[in-house]
Amino acid sequence: MPTITVLPHPELTPEGAVFDAPQNMSICDALLLNKIDMEHACGQVGACSTCHVVVVQGFDSLNELGDNEEDMLDQAWGLQPHSRLSCQARMAQEDVTLELPRYTLNHAKE
Repeated sequence: MPTITVLPHPELTPEGAVFDAPQNMSICDALLLNKIDMEHACGQVGACSTCHVVVVQGFDSLNELGDNEEDMLDQAWGLQPHSRLSCQARMAQEDVTLELPRYTLNHAKE
């Protein structure tokens, strides 16, 4: 089973985190299952950018980005070349390392 490593984040994972995630599970579901309170304002349907993550390692092992995900990522705070919406990115067989952005554009929360 692949492993997700989450780099330290001042609010969500001050110590960082490491856990296993089943193949084909979304990164967002894996984070939530492991008590990392990832924002997901649209209910994980890929209609916002609040669950944006930066894949530091293992980006190429994830499923391909769809056009809708690319459009939503354009709205994400701190967009990087290896950014993904965690609700759309599905685990494959390789381990991944993630950075959770410090901020998010969550209009429902603001």
